[in-house]
Amino acid sequence: MIMKLGKRAAAVFISASILGLAACSSAPEQEEIERVPNKSVQALYDDAKRTLDSGLYARAIQLLGAINARYPFGPYSRQVQMDLVYAYYQTGNVDQALATIDRFIRLNPNHKNLDYMYYMRGLVNIKADENAFQEYFGVDRADRDVSKTRVAFQDLSTLVKNYPDSSYTPEAKKRLAWLLNKMARYELKIANYYYEREAYLAAANRGKYVVEHYSQSSYLLEALDMMEKSYDKLGLTELSENVRKTKALNQR
Repeated sequence: MIMKLGKRAAAVFISASILGLAACSSAPEQEEIERVPNKSVQALYDDAKRTLDSGLYARAIQLLGAINARYPFGPYSRQVQMDLVYAYYQTGNVDQALATIDRFIRLNPNHKNLDYMYYMRGLVNIKADENAFQEYFGVDRADRDVSKTRVAFQDLSTLVKNYPDSSYTPEAKKRLAWLLNKMARYELKIANYYYEREAYLAAANRGKYVVEHYSQSSYLLEALDMMEKSYDKLGLTELSENVRKTKALNQR
């Protein structure tokens, strides 16, 4: 069962984070698996599917984990792993979600649902880089390290490049635009830090990095502004004039 994530997923993310629902939980423990009744794989999966659809993600992980342990090579094994990824994502358990995704991709390089797994990998890495409380209360976190954001960008770029006709590609493109802006904003935050401390060359180089790598972001003009004023401070008149011309071309 593959699920698309939209407004419902975003709402679940905020509520689950604020309530602290199993954000640091690990994979189903053996004793939890043993508590799951002995049923056929079909009956267990039906229970797990109903539980997952009901939003009872912690219980769904327990049931899916039991299927995974008891029938590792059964007819539901790959579907169970995909469902586990979704359940781990919803509970904020990014480590288990990523481990399950990476194992699935490694063992099933030609699976028909790899587009979904790359999509989920991107979403999980986005979640790993977020702070729900700060985002919820509007705290500016542009100065956070964006290493996970870069990985998420790579994941979603892989999806868009390799699976252009995937049903997940349109949403991935929207998220890529958002991630691009986030990374550009991060670089400019650092540029402003350098500029305020009169490290003008470092500030100009950060602005230049945005122009060279994130020209499609909404921060292009701001990056050019940073370059121009930094070059002015350094007395680099020719470079400053070139930036002004470039800025004029991009303002048309």
